Amino acid sequence: MKIVYKITYPNGKIYIGKDLTDSINYFGSADSKIIEKDFTRENRRDFVIRKQILWESDSATDKEVNKKENELIIEYQSNDPSIGYNRNPRFK
Repeated sequence: MKIVYKITYPNGKIYIGKDLTDSINYFGSADSKIIEKDFTRENRRDFVIRKQILWESDSATDKEVNKKENELIIEYQSNDPSIGYNRNPRFK
């Protein structure tokens, strides 16, 4: 199963990502340096994130999954730095 998911961080910001293997233990490849700026050392002591599957397919090609991921990044505006941690596609 291939999925596109949304990660929600404790500050409410989101990250949209894809997983071509549907691994329960995969939480994306958002830029840690960007995320860690939003959290103090104390915040890190008890840190809960939420992962939601927004879309899934057992027949989509990798190209179709990439397209769906980009569509959802734009739909959820997670590439807007005030909303989320995606940096591509570039926010305008």
